[in-house]
Amino acid sequence: MKKYSVGYTTGVFDMFHIGHLNILKKAKEKCDYLIVGVTTDELVSYKNKKAIIPHAERMQIVESIVYVDKVVSQENMNKIEAWEKYEFDVMFVGSDWKGTEKWNKLEDDFSKLGVEIEYFPYTQGTSSSFLRETLKKVNDNYNLSQTNTIK
Repeated sequence: MKKYSVGYTTGVFDMFHIGHLNILKKAKEKCDYLIVGVTTDELVSYKNKKAIIPHAERMQIVESIVYVDKVVSQENMNKIEAWEKYEFDVMFVGSDWKGTEKWNKLEDDFSKLGVEIEYFPYTQGTSSSFLRETLKKVNDNYNLSQTNTIK
């Protein structure tokens, strides 16, 4: 029997990579039913970015992952509101958030509701930000080489 009944996690899941898969797999190993919130395009702006993959496609990608039982749109950052809607008993999040003021407060708020927060290790070496930077460098190098050949 798994430790939790209903688990919840959220993410942008832009340019889906092994770090995303790791958190979904580890979450499902600890709960019977895993709900995943996929951040809407409008909400992605909290990271001062624009998603490369449109929200509807990111939803389809996450829905196709065997570890995921239900996919929902994350339309705001209010985790308590999500709990009221989905009634999960654990929230899974990357360890890069542990110890932050926001997540310390959430831990306190959730503990009063009987909800635990489990942090999973951040996948070193792979992130959507890293992939975005790499694509920019490749694009910049391509544009530079095109400029040099036009002379």
